[in-house]
Amino acid sequence: MNTIKTALLLGALTGLLMLIGGYFGGQQGVIIAFIFAMVMNFGSYWFSDKIVLRMYKAQEVSEGQAPELYSIVKDLALKASIPMPRVYIIPGDAPNAFATGRNETHAVVAVTEGILRILNREELEGVIAHELTHIKNRDILIGSIAATIAGAIVMLAHMAQWAAIFGGVSRDNDEEGGGGIFGLIIMAILAPLAATLIQMAISRSREYLADDGGAQISRKPYGLASALEKMAGASQVIPMKVNPSTAHMFIVSPLTGRSLMNLFSTHPPIEERIARLRGMRPR
Repeated sequence: MNTIKTALLLGALTGLLMLIGGYFGGQQGVIIAFIFAMVMNFGSYWFSDKIVLRMYKAQEVSEGQAPELYSIVKDLALKASIPMPRVYIIPGDAPNAFATGRNETHAVVAVTEGILRILNREELEGVIAHELTHIKNRDILIGSIAATIAGAIVMLAHMAQWAAIFGGVSRDNDEEGGGGIFGLIIMAILAPLAATLIQMAISRSREYLADDGGAQISRKPYGLASALEKMAGASQVIPMKVNPSTAHMFIVSPLTGRSLMNLFSTHPPIEERIARLRGMRPR
């Protein structure tokens, strides 16, 4: 169901790009904005693992340095039928984890020191399986595609804002039903908002899929549910210093406080995720 939802949301994002592009700058405007967004996001996608690992001072560990963690990743990667990813540990007490890398052969699983302290083996297996599902489902690629399309929409909106400021709307456009300068301003405000909402919805659907896949790979949905519960509680007590642009990568949102609207969250409500997992039967 969430796979279909992701496909529909990506389709909606693409449709929004075509609609906004046609309104603002025609086919040429769409192409220009899309190329600029693609170039900007290409570097992020290709070097995302190096950038984020350096950002959080993560250190790669060998089997000899972290035998239990390495053993869990190796065993679950085999069950998930993906190559063994590199394993990193992030310094800090806040319990969290993420996966990155542009494909299965260039993948990384990173966990914080805090997560290793508070989770038992069954819970840690659930977390690692969740992250391996992100790798298996190519969620980094899907997120990059969504970011590229959303970025193109935002660029078109900025173009529209400048056009409105400098009087780029002609009388002919107003008479043809384009809405004139007021329509341009409204679209310039609403288009990025709609793109952001769709992009966040895609992120939430991928988290649900990773929860489901993690439960299937580890065969321990209750372990993952218990891990999420522990991490959610600990994140309120031990906040993690993060760059908001990378918050979507973590298994539990490291941004403290509740959002006024779940629509703008990169993660589904933690209570709902836990309830879904506890409703599954261990396989």
